[in-house]
Amino acid sequence: MAAATVIKSPKAASAAECATLEQLPNIGPSLAADLRSIGIARPADLRGQDAYALYRKLCTASGQRQDPCVLDTFMAAVDFMNGAAAAPWWRYTPQRKAQFGQL
Repeated sequence: MAAATVIKSPKAASAAECATLEQLPNIGPSLAADLRSIGIARPADLRGQDAYALYRKLCTASGQRQDPCVLDTFMAAVDFMNGAAAAPWWRYTPQRKAQFGQL
């Protein structure tokens, strides 16, 4: 039996168009799986969330400190689902460092 082919979903241009976690800008299969592991099953679940709380929850669930860029990515995804324009995760790095310092 052949292995299933994974097709990357196109990225959503707006929160209203986003049906799967993989359609979120900056979110690929691995981070989508991480989000699912902490109870985020669909993009709408990110609305109103605290990105730092999600990051800490993932660190706890995985039993290890996650790279700080994961927090940057969560910040981008939460902002996107709250109506912000799509932006690359690294645009959130200065904001993360100002808010949380070096993790």
